[in-house]
Amino acid sequence: MIIEKGKTVSCEYTLTLEDNEKIDTNVGAEPLTFTHGSNQIIPGLEDKMKGMKTGDCKKITVKPEDGYGLVITEAIIELSTEQVPENSRKVGAMLQTKSPDGQVIRGRITEIDGDKTVIDLNHPLAGKTLFFDVRVVDVK
Repeated sequence: MIIEKGKTVSCEYTLTLEDNEKIDTNVGAEPLTFTHGSNQIIPGLEDKMKGMKTGDCKKITVKPEDGYGLVITEAIIELSTEQVPENSRKVGAMLQTKSPDGQVIRGRITEIDGDKTVIDLNHPLAGKTLFFDVRVVDVK
């Protein structure tokens, strides 16, 4: 059976970035299972898996616009350091809040300069080319 819209796919993957830094893997663990064509995984990966079958292995490159998107400069905001919880005032710290309409907003502190703190609300992998090594475990 081949991967096409509506099929349940189970796969193993390893995700690396351009510098060969391994970001994530499920090899040797529970396979990632998703319904193809249901937007449950990033579009660039889903699209390039179409037509694969059980046992197939493939190296897949996903451009930023087909992965976690391009970096949106408007999503990099500056706050007064006083507005940031004291125990989170360090570069790399993740913050979470809710928008007025109740949506969860996550951000990462990228800079602290005295009374100014810069928070990036983009996905941490936005703007990055993703390199997947994929093995299809099952297609139903």
